Amino acid sequence: MKILRLILGDQLNEKHTWFNSKSEDITYVLMEIKSETNYVVHHIQKVVGIFFAMRLFAEKIKSNDHQVIYIKLNDETNKHSFSENIQQLINSHKFQRFEYQLADEWRVDQEIIQLTQKMVIETKAYDTEHFFTAREELKKLFEHKKEFLMETFYRTMRKKHDILMESGKPIGGKWNFDHDNRKRIPEKHRIIDPKIYKHDVSEIVQLLDECGIKTIGEINSKSFVWSVTRDESLELLDYFIENCLPLFGTLQDAMTKKSWSIYHARISFSLNIKLISPKEVIDKVVEYWQINQHCEINQIEGFIRQILGWREYMRGIYWAKMPEFKSLNFFGHANKLPKWFWDGKTNMNCLNHAISQSLEHSYAHHIQRLMVTGNFALLAGTNPDEVDNWYLGIYIDAFEWVEITNTRGMSQYADGGIVGSKPYISSSSYINKMSDYCKNCNYNSGEKTGDKACPFNSLYWNFFDQHQEKLRTNFRLKMMYSIWDKMDPIQKEKILMQADHYLSNIENL
Repeated sequence: MKILRLILGDQLNEKHTWFNSKSEDITYVLMEIKSETNYVVHHIQKVVGIFFAMRLFAEKIKSNDHQVIYIKLNDETNKHSFSENIQQLINSHKFQRFEYQLADEWRVDQEIIQLTQKMVIETKAYDTEHFFTAREELKKLFEHKKEFLMETFYRTMRKKHDILMESGKPIGGKWNFDHDNRKRIPEKHRIIDPKIYKHDVSEIVQLLDECGIKTIGEINSKSFVWSVTRDESLELLDYFIENCLPLFGTLQDAMTKKSWSIYHARISFSLNIKLISPKEVIDKVVEYWQINQHCEINQIEGFIRQILGWREYMRGIYWAKMPEFKSLNFFGHANKLPKWFWDGKTNMNCLNHAISQSLEHSYAHHIQRLMVTGNFALLAGTNPDEVDNWYLGIYIDAFEWVEITNTRGMSQYADGGIVGSKPYISSSSYINKMSDYCKNCNYNSGEKTGDKACPFNSLYWNFFDQHQEKLRTNFRLKMMYSIWDKMDPIQKEKILMQADHYLSNIENL
């Protein structure tokens, strides 16, 4: 029987059981299509990275004697649609069966389901064999529960997969060492240089230009820095473990203008296109820790919590709440992102650096995303659609299943509390505590009002004032409303006027 198997651009898993055997009757197809480049405007490094990794993956499985059809962006027969390309191949090659791995993004999943429903040939879906959890696992875990608590999910995963456990209890006596992972970078500390690659991707960059693909951001087409093969991804992981992991937990929330990666692994792109698996990442980290006991447990647990806990949790929320999640807007926010989100040209050092770094590297770590760009977007009353599209487009590791639950949920609280128990907002005090951004800034982090007052300060209190009806009863915000209530009425009025001035002149901040 002649079988056609679809491999999506984020399904580059050469360890999948599909590849355990070879057959001339099985053909794999990968395709570069415009519909995957324009549903939002993507960073050029993201588009290039995925296409480049796809091409190298196709070459790899072809060299292992698998039959491969690769459709490039400019191929004359390319219909620029998964459905149309697949149907065309089935008709022209007389395939008798179509097989695919479950898509991780709801929109692609729906397209493939609708395609298979119309087919007259046999079809079969396979698991991607990547995640620790099945799509519906989190939903079943919290069945009949009001809240989807991350900590409950994380502990369940630790127990189920016996990770950092001893005699049924968490190693180190605690489940979570997050309290130990909130340090800023010491002033004279020298941060290790990130491991980067130097790929020549000029052919793909030229192809995107010729095909009129609109992108944002920068790229050095002669020196593309990201890992794009399984071997490179494992090499990058090893570099992280040997050089960065011993300080990862302690400094994972720190921000600085001195480094764009600090001690972060930067393997999320490799993970999210499935060049490597979360299990092998965790296994390697645990093995290192068992051999090198000088590496403290908070470093290990903090990293594993991001992979085993948060990443799987975000995916579980996604499949439990889509497609409704995509339209949630708890605060009814409707403002547009300032234009400087697209070029970084703002006088606020924190936003200037976080956005400029994102445009240069297609990367920012989780606190830059949550407490700088996301924090500002929420305080500024930005439409969650705008925020979703910006994050989904600008970051090389952003795929909707992990991005939208982080932005619309965790960052913007547009879900009303499904992901987080309170809005993650702060004044300049948090940014000043965790970074060197406030030093030499055009604005004064210690001032709430006046020409040089940091915009985060007045916008912070303005947010609480605007949304009292929805937030005042939140037990985690009780203290902040108590402070606001006791504040001098004249001072409160000045703060609100300051916030109104900044919001009215947001493009000039």
